Amino acid sequence: MTSGLNLTGSFFPSYKTANPGFSSDTFHCAEETVAELLQKATSSDHPGMLLGKVQSGKTRTFISILAFAFDNGFDIAIVLSKNSKALIEQTAKRLNSEFKMFVDDGELDIYDIMHAPDSFGVFELDSKLIFVAKKQDDNLRRLIDLFKKNKLMAEKRTLIIDDEADNASIGYTKKAGLIEANKIASKINDLRSVIQSSSFLQVTATPYSLYLQPNEIEVANVLTFKPTRPAFTKLVPVPAEYVGGETYFGESAKSEADTLESLIHHTVDHREFERLKKPDARSLKIDQVLTSPAINGFRTAIINFIVGGCIQRINRTNAGEKSKKLRFSFLLHSEAGKEAHSWQEKLTKAIIKKLQEAAESKHDEFISLVTEAHGDFARSLALALEPIPEVDAVIAAVSEALEDEHITVAKVNSDDDVAALLDSSGQLKLRSPLNIFIGGQVLDRGVTLAGLIGFYYGRRPNKYQQDTVLQHSRMYGYRRMDLAVTRFYTSNVIRYAMSQMEEFDSSLRAAIESGGDHAVQFIRKAADGTVVPCSPNKILVATTQTLRPYKRILPIGFQTGYRTGANGIGQAIKVLDEQITALCGFNAAAPKLIPVSDAIDLIRAIAPTMEFPEDDAPDFDWDGAVAALAHLCQQHPVPAERGHVLIWAADGRDSARLASAGSHATYIETPDSERTEGKLAKQYAINHPILFLLRQEGSEAKGWRGTPFYWPVIRAQANTPTAIYTAEIID
Repeated sequence: MTSGLNLTGSFFPSYKTANPGFSSDTFHCAEETVAELLQKATSSDHPGMLLGKVQSGKTRTFISILAFAFDNGFDIAIVLSKNSKALIEQTAKRLNSEFKMFVDDGELDIYDIMHAPDSFGVFELDSKLIFVAKKQDDNLRRLIDLFKKNKLMAEKRTLIIDDEADNASIGYTKKAGLIEANKIASKINDLRSVIQSSSFLQVTATPYSLYLQPNEIEVANVLTFKPTRPAFTKLVPVPAEYVGGETYFGESAKSEADTLESLIHHTVDHREFERLKKPDARSLKIDQVLTSPAINGFRTAIINFIVGGCIQRINRTNAGEKSKKLRFSFLLHSEAGKEAHSWQEKLTKAIIKKLQEAAESKHDEFISLVTEAHGDFARSLALALEPIPEVDAVIAAVSEALEDEHITVAKVNSDDDVAALLDSSGQLKLRSPLNIFIGGQVLDRGVTLAGLIGFYYGRRPNKYQQDTVLQHSRMYGYRRMDLAVTRFYTSNVIRYAMSQMEEFDSSLRAAIESGGDHAVQFIRKAADGTVVPCSPNKILVATTQTLRPYKRILPIGFQTGYRTGANGIGQAIKVLDEQITALCGFNAAAPKLIPVSDAIDLIRAIAPTMEFPEDDAPDFDWDGAVAALAHLCQQHPVPAERGHVLIWAADGRDSARLASAGSHATYIETPDSERTEGKLAKQYAINHPILFLLRQEGSEAKGWRGTPFYWPVIRAQANTPTAIYTAEIID
């Protein structure tokens, strides 16, 4: 595909030589992307798309693209950055650093558009030019005016790169029932119109606003607005060292048994987030920060970070690395307000001070806290086949870190704060061996934290926006060497929501890789409860559920009703016992095929026997589960076989309600097992979904109310097409 392109120009070969650490896949992606840009007309309706993962090396890749583009006919590049002072400085620093050799030789000039000259002469235009601009009204207006006033400049072939492309630059929003085209999108269109020959490349890790849009939509402020849809998509190469959503929220992370991925997770009591918003002496006294149960999750997070960082410094120093270079970071992202950040800073410093005092006196409390953290990391270090330092050596290292002030706490709640803390490479500067950053929205998209091994996340929006939450996930990146001491702290509901988002993300990416969103079915719940096809643009990402082969759908975190009384469930369970005995019996050798209507009746009968008293239990949409089952049973390749579901029931089960103390989860999430139900599903659920009905003893000793109940588990069949299901759509 790259035949006919200049592979021996003055930019790309030199850039490759100067960056031997970049993979050959990165440079190959750059070559293929430029070839696509030259061969395909990228317009406002059909830009090129460079799709990466959060913190996967998108910037490195698009800079490689710029170098190759300058050797192949492009004279000017415009890099559009998020509307943030910190990120525009980060982008400008990165470009100047990466292209320093060309700037020094006079082959290239790089300008922040707000500090660029008003005009450029022939001599200046003989060099390549890069303009960095925020996606903000004044910046874009100045760009437009510059090209309007400079005819020779407007005639130059220009590559526009929209970094962190999202709704701000390509979409529309819904306000007071009206859909409005974004002003920035219109300004970018105006910019394209004044440049005679331009190519447009969008760079993003969150493509939902680009792919899940209509071809044309009526809007309130424009007669018709056509959102951008990619003319082509290139995937940023992701090497094995990358740690992303699959690591944090894939199947291994959900395992009840210890895995390296499951041990990353620590569940935080959701009520703790309120205590991090502002001081409240009724629930937390500042002098009790080392003992108060009110902030157990946050205290554990801080202490684990210090202990984990010290363990890594011991191990990696022993492996020959220089101590000065071994620096780690922790991020607290719980609230957006500055008042909350000030309180969190005070709380964090109080924990460190109290820990320091306890270390100086060799108090039992200090020994106990460090020993507990050491035990936690020993489990994951063993799984990673990494050395486990002696606990006495770790206690000594933590004492030294506290005594020698190796711990820095930085509050980052404005663009100015971020800009002041950026190092020459555009990352937040790590001033000491252990760095704790406290901040909110300003620490999301585009800001990189090196050595991040601890992340406490407590943002609780009314609706979880997929692209926003994923961009908050600063723990993604090239961190595999530190995975054994990495920990993620959040509540059950947030972790569950992020897990659902990872399913959606991986499914959509798989569709894009296979050639577009046609590979995924988009479905929604109709008013009558049935499932009907849905245009992708109707999907509200925050309310989706992904259906794919062997997907499990089950309630989690519930409590049963009581056996007797006004709302007793004893009689309902007795009726279910009789129905299930007649339908399929218990513990049969094989599941039985029944009409989906019978399966739905059983699910409807089970629903009232369960209560969801905990605020932090994930919501279970019974209507959605029924709708999903109805959809799955219609996917059989033979029409006559549709409308049926496999059913299998077991009795004598005695699952606990709560997970074990050492588990990452609060509630048991696997009443079914791969050894029994998993084996049956893989053997029989090929073209039909299967419904497991697991009759539990419900003993009080296991956290229940002393009455039997049924725990339903739906599993999708092996041959079901991937589908994105939503219970809520854009009107």
